[in-house]
Amino acid sequence: MGDSKGIVYWVRRLSELAMLGWLGMMLLLDLVIAVGAGGLQWLVPGCGAAGIAAVVLRRRYRVEGFSAVLGLSFAVSLAIGSVDAPGVPGMAETGSLLILLIGVLRHVEPVRRAAVLACAGLIVLMAESAGRDYHSAGLAFAFLLFASWSMAAGIGGYLRFQQERRTEAVHSVRRAERLELARELHDLVAHHITGIVVQAQAARTVAENKPEAVLPALDAIATAGSEALTSMRRMVTVLRTEDEAGRKPGTTLADLRILTERFSAEGPKVAFEIGQGLDDHTLPPEVMTTLHRVLLESLTNVRKHATRAAWVEADLRRYERVVVLRVRNFGSAASDPRVSRLGGGFGLVGMAERVEALGGRLYAGPSPEGPWEVIAEFPLP
Repeated sequence: MGDSKGIVYWVRRLSELAMLGWLGMMLLLDLVIAVGAGGLQWLVPGCGAAGIAAVVLRRRYRVEGFSAVLGLSFAVSLAIGSVDAPGVPGMAETGSLLILLIGVLRHVEPVRRAAVLACAGLIVLMAESAGRDYHSAGLAFAFLLFASWSMAAGIGGYLRFQQERRTEAVHSVRRAERLELARELHDLVAHHITGIVVQAQAARTVAENKPEAVLPALDAIATAGSEALTSMRRMVTVLRTEDEAGRKPGTTLADLRILTERFSAEGPKVAFEIGQGLDDHTLPPEVMTTLHRVLLESLTNVRKHATRAAWVEADLRRYERVVVLRVRNFGSAASDPRVSRLGGGFGLVGMAERVEALGGRLYAGPSPEGPWEVIAEFPLP
């Protein structure tokens, strides 16, 4: 990465030096012509030198430099046209104007301001062709200047179009990323808050039968709340970030086991089995991340809608070029309405979008044997 950045830097520096060298040659030619013409023609090399200075400073004073060269060039054309003497071409001056025009059309905001400056540049170039006779070749040179202006305007407009397309693509990716993070935030909040509510209900039951066990239950609730706040703070920080947020899909099979173990410690017991032929290297990172989210949402739904489920069975298996995650709960009963109302609305939709985005399928509903199940299938490359 460092080597590529260094190469790009030196390529830009060399191209900048080549451009300035080309303008310098044009300025020398203007000086040679001005020496032979004499009179007010000395103004032309001076205008060319000002144009080169504006090119050097164009990144810091883009509009100011372009406007200054436009005004100076127009004044020189009027001054030379007011005397009865043959004009001389301002090649360094014209080249500088065209280079500055490309930068103005590419970078200046808003676009109508850039268009006004470009039209002003065309007027100045036409004034140059009219005010400096160029040995009775003014009409031909006017056509040449117009063609050069058209080419520079086309290049600047194309570069601006490509830059706007790139900017819009970046914004679209960021919007999609933030929508995905919003879905993840929903999953995270539902998971943690549901656990807190379940633990609070358990603490209330324990308080009636075994008051001395209430303090540990309250400590567990406080710990769960702190973890929820920390996780949500991290995700909201990413959502608020204006720059590109680097997110690494670092989910592993061990994370799936940890998730089921934490769920078993706080709610119904989970029997989780990983079939043969599956490891962290056989599953793509995006599949691993989606598996984790589907498992998290499925276990969260068990808490919401089957709080008194006897146990949960989850297994991850591979069938040739398909990996299947299945989550089933047994012995379910009606859930507490206060828990059922938590979250809702985007859980199954979010899971389906994630799975289908990877070319897979998702099924959620009662199984032929009776228990509710969630099945997610992912094709493997």
